[in-house]
Amino acid sequence: MTLNRRQFLQWSTSAPLLAATPLILPSSALAKAQQPQEEFRQLKINNLHTGEKSHLVYWEHGEYLIDALAEIYLLMRDHRENTIAPIDVRLLNQLNLVQNKLESQKEILLVSGYRSPKTNEKLRKANQSVSRNSLHMRGKAMDFLIPGLNLRQVHKATLASSIGGVGYYSRSGFIHMDTGRKRRWNL
Repeated sequence: MTLNRRQFLQWSTSAPLLAATPLILPSSALAKAQQPQEEFRQLKINNLHTGEKSHLVYWEHGEYLIDALAEIYLLMRDHRENTIAPIDVRLLNQLNLVQNKLESQKEILLVSGYRSPKTNEKLRKANQSVSRNSLHMRGKAMDFLIPGLNLRQVHKATLASSIGGVGYYSRSGFIHMDTGRKRRWNL
């Protein structure tokens, strides 16, 4: 499934989710507090389930790049239902901060990004640790790991970079990060 610029713009202006949450542009005060002054923000992401990769700049000279965001939305889609949803840019900024804090140029391995309600319910029935009201369903959460880096080190960097929740899943080998209320847990 591909999404060209025109489709993205048509979709994003009509998506009810965009009206309900600050997904495209966070408040300038929040953005300044989260990020040091820089010329660009980039991410290197590899989707564990689809094998799709994106190495891209998504923010440059104070502006979010629409084409890059569309590519990230596609990469972080619910691969089970092939459903695309907007991803909270604060989540992307946090991920960028984690990468910078770790001084890592390694790819981030995406375990889970957006989940449709149908997918979330299937996962919840199979695993009681999946939340009924998961922030994954609102594009505000992701599960990830960085191959070649110690999971504890990634967890520590995520805690220092996150404005929301951080889960440490040592048995499963990934970190959960979201833009919900500030909290932490270990499973």
